[in-house]
Amino acid sequence: MKKIAILPTLLTLGNAVCGFSAIVVASWIDGGEAQEAYFGTSAWLILAAMLFDVLDGFVARLSKTASEFGGQLDSLCDAISFGAAPAFLILRLSREWRDHSALMYNATVVIAVLFMVCVILRLARFNVENTPDPASHRRFKGLPSPAGAGCIVSLAILRSLPAGNWAALPPDAVREVVKYWAPLGGLAVALLMVSRVSYPHLTKQVLRGRRHYTYLLRIILIVFVLALAQQLSLLIVFWGYALTFAVRHAIILIRRRHFPDAGAGPAAPPADEPHH
Repeated sequence: MKKIAILPTLLTLGNAVCGFSAIVVASWIDGGEAQEAYFGTSAWLILAAMLFDVLDGFVARLSKTASEFGGQLDSLCDAISFGAAPAFLILRLSREWRDHSALMYNATVVIAVLFMVCVILRLARFNVENTPDPASHRRFKGLPSPAGAGCIVSLAILRSLPAGNWAALPPDAVREVVKYWAPLGGLAVALLMVSRVSYPHLTKQVLRGRRHYTYLLRIILIVFVLALAQQLSLLIVFWGYALTFAVRHAIILIRRRHFPDAGAGPAAPPADEPHH
């Protein structure tokens, strides 16, 4: 390797910098109401890493400088931003267990480690199975790691809502819900990432191509509802995406098992899209 593309590489490294910064900020949380805002800061840094993750691939394709080096570097940076950083957030979101139940806190540590391991396995599987065929870039096998990280990020943003927030959510109640939701949801998301559940690439299947006029109206309505939800919109989008297609996959499997003569159902989707 003699030459590398400078701008895509810098954008990819920006992904890793944001992920590591999210870990640093989350490490500052050691209790106290004043430090709850650090949850939001850490979460937004991971969202910034997602933006860099999108931009590096877009710039590489636009400038025709995509390379194997860039793909490998992207996976390494993703392991930090969408593996290590959300896993550490799971620990911080569940830190109250340390004072109330040693067993539950130890279980949370195991789940956080499992989350990071599943992200790494997801990225490694992608590197092995990735194909240049454009037709295979419409769906994912398993929950994409940025979406899995987004599920944890949405909980951190929910936890950071101050008292008197627009949704009138009491901070104590939110803290109690997130304390359970973070480890249990993190476990579910980790398993979905290494599963074979089919997930659509939303930008390629929703926003591209020609559609009927009413289709545009539905998208505008959804965007309007999410805008009204404000911080809760990320919770709706990421968890809705993760769980909707997992439930759909389970229903299809149950139908095939109990009604084998009812038809083969939808065709198996092709391989992954080059986002991890």
